[in-house]
Amino acid sequence: MKKKKVMFIASTGGHLNELLQLEPLFKNYDYYIVTEKTTSNLNLKKKFGEKISYVIYGTKDHKFTYIFKLFINCWIELFTYIKVRPKYIVSTGAHIAGPMCLIGKIFGSKIIFIETFANSQTKTITGKLLYKFTDLFIVQWESMLELYPKAKFYGSLF
Repeated sequence: MKKKKVMFIASTGGHLNELLQLEPLFKNYDYYIVTEKTTSNLNLKKKFGEKISYVIYGTKDHKFTYIFKLFINCWIELFTYIKVRPKYIVSTGAHIAGPMCLIGKIFGSKIIFIETFANSQTKTITGKLLYKFTDLFIVQWESMLELYPKAKFYGSLF
């Protein structure tokens, strides 16, 4: 039986750390990982080989260059999406996840978004943006169901 194609995407740092908690599930799917290219993430290429690709790292702290990097990343993500053609996109955020999830939605992928464990009282920017577009929106704190009434709570990834 052919495995379903699933793309896992997250920004570097805590969002990626949360996403990698799902690694035991990877073997069940024809998976692909997208994250930002940083020195701390380059070692993932050794582990995942052709199953991972990188976009340009950008931080909102540098607003001027961030806008250009985000624009370029949108194009990189579009080409990556066309290459992989995932049936599902799973993300824990943040900024690089938004464009990829929207691209996926336009092309018919199912979107699963997991709101970060770091927020137990407030919505993230990416969560606010994607909430209305996702096929499954998961929160890691039961208290977050008040902010996202259609979300599902299954506990935390950790």
